[in-house]
Amino acid sequence: MSIKLITFDLDDTLWDTAPVIISAEAVLRDWLAAHAPKLGAVEVEQLFAIRKRLVDAEPGLKHRISALRRLVLWHALCEAGYTQPEAHPLADKSFEVFLHARHQIEIFPEVQPVLEQLSQGYTLGVVTNGNADVRRLGLADHFAFALCAEDLGIGKPDPAPFMEALKRAGNVAASAAVHVGDHPGDDILGAQQVGFKAIWYNPQGKPWEADHAPDAEVRSLLEIPHVIARW
Repeated sequence: MSIKLITFDLDDTLWDTAPVIISAEAVLRDWLAAHAPKLGAVEVEQLFAIRKRLVDAEPGLKHRISALRRLVLWHALCEAGYTQPEAHPLADKSFEVFLHARHQIEIFPEVQPVLEQLSQGYTLGVVTNGNADVRRLGLADHFAFALCAEDLGIGKPDPAPFMEALKRAGNVAASAAVHVGDHPGDDILGAQQVGFKAIWYNPQGKPWEADHAPDAEVRSLLEIPHVIARW
């Protein structure tokens, strides 16, 4: 069966995520220091401790990444001495500051040409556990749909996001679908267990350490059209 659907992970597949998050965290701390002086330039470790406490109490929050970060900020503000009515708008605004900075992304240079080429012959979609929005990045025109764990209430490697992708593409058979991602568990195993072919994006040439090997491995996204053409 020929390939009809190609889904992409986002973070660390279409761009390098770590520098963006580090920068966004710094922007958030600066904003809090200026606008929420009772809390000030809170350390990431403090926010992480609150996050862990909340997720331990309600595990489903880990898939609602935006709601979770907003809730973490609200708790941090309340613990710093703000009343609940004061903390709500501060949490909302600080989250928007973070989210704006989180979208200051440098997309890999090969992304646009590869997506343009593939979109001519295949349906393209996004399956991500993160909260990046392709509409804010100028990439939305390439994708028929974008599925995020926060919207679905469940994330990769659970089969549900991949099954939903097949449905959104017009009930495409899993054997006619390919997923591209960097994570051996979330992306490769997650896709393969549904019946997708899985392409491991591995620009650094890391050794494969999981049990089930990917169907293909690429060092550059430019290799993807050639790999899929063979299928």
